[in-house]
Amino acid sequence: MKIKTITCHDVYNHGASLQAYALQTYLSSLGHDVEIIDYKPDYLIHYKLWVVANPVYDHIFIKQLYILAKLPGRLVAFRKKHKFDKFTQKYLRLTSKRYHSNEELRTNPPKADVYIAGSDQIWNTLFQNGRDAAFYLDFAPKGTKRVAYAASFATKDVVEEYKPFVRRMLQGFDSISLRERISLPLLESLGRNDGVAVCDPVFLLSREQWDKILPTSSIEEKYLLVYDTEQSNKIRDIALSIAKERKLKIYNISGSPKSYVDKDLWASSPIDFVQLIRDAEFIVSNSFHATAFSLIFHREFCVVNRSEAINERMLSLLEQYGLQDRLVTDNLERLSTSINYGKVQPKIEQDIDASKLYLQDTFK
Repeated sequence: MKIKTITCHDVYNHGASLQAYALQTYLSSLGHDVEIIDYKPDYLIHYKLWVVANPVYDHIFIKQLYILAKLPGRLVAFRKKHKFDKFTQKYLRLTSKRYHSNEELRTNPPKADVYIAGSDQIWNTLFQNGRDAAFYLDFAPKGTKRVAYAASFATKDVVEEYKPFVRRMLQGFDSISLRERISLPLLESLGRNDGVAVCDPVFLLSREQWDKILPTSSIEEKYLLVYDTEQSNKIRDIALSIAKERKLKIYNISGSPKSYVDKDLWASSPIDFVQLIRDAEFIVSNSFHATAFSLIFHREFCVVNRSEAINERMLSLLEQYGLQDRLVTDNLERLSTSINYGKVQPKIEQDIDASKLYLQDTFK
């Protein structure tokens, strides 16, 4: 069967790249012909050397000074871009044509028997992708099957002004699955009471399958890994406290350097991301996928809430496996007890089996 998936696959975010790879790899293992639609609207284009993000500076002379001031940092950031581009070229099978808008997709859609939207925060209406009809498969021709796999609203509710749009778009799906159980009531309020919860695509691949694409670790010292999607003082304080107590070095794999760490690895590839989680003694993050890979590799970890309103996905994941105590604020005493993966892993496997069954039934 010919399958085309659409997701935010090329936004230079570790989780986004890895979930796209995982879904494609699992579907291909079932014998399907799978491609990721290379969808890249302007709002998803990053790493522009000459852009002026703030209109205040968009005047001929000020603009030149602004760009010159920003250029050194942007050139350094291109190291990270290069690593992500290499991952995309090696591991993601994209359509030969790149699309830049939903209208372009509607005019000349890539041919498929089944179109799959997901996973990750594709329906987060705080971001532009959640307001883009392409991520609701609006372009899929009549007579083809439209499926959402592990799509995420990421928040407790849809932005009010976009509710009519989202409600209308959701009616076009043949079947819908969400990544967070906690979002099923929201889906129902938007007119779909047939949704099911499934696991994120990264869980569809076993630890052994992930290991196959990872290099052998050359790191000899024991370390705590920080993955911070915002400049969180709470993450800093927790990481310093745990590292001191457990006599660990602190490694950083966030999107920007951190002054308090022993080793900065912020310009890392998706492969580096998975490897560093696999080999860490402890992970402190506010990231869904850092948490997911911690679970896959049976690592000790804790999660810190973000300041932005997208914590539902982490909370849902932890509640699913009885690990709410891993969501911490200031009390770190609860982290002194190791995670009992003997109890957690059977629950994960049950979810994986149900998620695979959902996908297989979809294609019947």
